[in-house]
Amino acid sequence: MSGLLRKDSKTFIPDLVDWFEQPFVTLRPYLAQPIRIEEYIEGDHYVVRAELAGVDPEKDLEVTIGSGYLTIHAVRSDKAEGKHRSEFRYGSFSRSLALPAAADEDDATASYRDGILTVTIGIAGEKKEDAKKITVKLAG
Repeated sequence: MSGLLRKDSKTFIPDLVDWFEQPFVTLRPYLAQPIRIEEYIEGDHYVVRAELAGVDPEKDLEVTIGSGYLTIHAVRSDKAEGKHRSEFRYGSFSRSLALPAAADEDDATASYRDGILTVTIGIAGEKKEDAKKITVKLAG
């Protein structure tokens, strides 16, 4: 028997996990985020990079910022004719991200190159605390 086909008889749990996961394998592409992103702080800027290959940034891409959120909306169209097989996702996609508390919505730029959208948002010099501790006093 080939070593690639042989299963370890000592491990029951991995087989059980595979058995439960099997019906959902075909749904995996639809359960994932339609727009995959990277986000990080670089100096005094919050940077978001979004993977948007096959999108025309001048026609099919809209980036909005406001009320503490960044929203990316894109449309990818299928131009193939006749029968064919495709694992690409077509249609309308949106993704909204909460901005850091100190984000300056008036200091935002966006650029698109090689299928990657990069949005850069300034962060105000004085950062707000995420949470403030409140002392609880015994009432009495």
